[in-house]
Amino acid sequence: MTSDDRIEGKGRRASNGLILVCCAAFVCTMVGAAFAAVPLYRIFCQVTGFAGTTQRAEAASDVVLDKTIEVRFDANVANGLPWSFKPEQRSVTVKIGETDTIFYKVKNLADHTVTASAVFNVTPDQTGAYFSKIACFCFTEQTLEAGEEREMGVTFYVDPDIVNDTDAKYVSAITLSYTFYEAKDDTATPVAAVPSPSDGKTGQL
Repeated sequence: MTSDDRIEGKGRRASNGLILVCCAAFVCTMVGAAFAAVPLYRIFCQVTGFAGTTQRAEAASDVVLDKTIEVRFDANVANGLPWSFKPEQRSVTVKIGETDTIFYKVKNLADHTVTASAVFNVTPDQTGAYFSKIACFCFTEQTLEAGEEREMGVTFYVDPDIVNDTDAKYVSAITLSYTFYEAKDDTATPVAAVPSPSDGKTGQL
């Protein structure tokens, strides 16, 4: 074997090694991206309101417009969850930027304790970025004893910036929809409390 052949062989091995390293790095990157995809997608939805994902606010809006919008309420339970679930009122009309609290009622129809959590969205989808919830029962799992009934509140406002959105400013009604799904385990989680606007007392979320 000539020196040129030896040099060429070493070059091929180095090239093959580089290809293997690149392939391994690519696989690792794809695995990492797969694990990151779900939380990144959730963050994207929360920030943009994509697919009707609502926003979470820490405080009420400091701007209230002299323009109203209707907010409708929808309630569902997944197949196999032995609960009844419904809003106490089907809709309210509020000023944009005004904070309001409404209540849902849920009852465990089973003869045993059941824990469930709610997923939610609003329609039309483009209003998700402007529907802000200050307090909501959907932020925690709900555990109900057999036959237990509970009143749960949602405190929200529609962000005044909605009137500056070319796609959302003409929307006259928003539907807030919840669906309860049974949790995998029955570990109780403390629920939050919000003041009821009608009597100033604390309502369980």
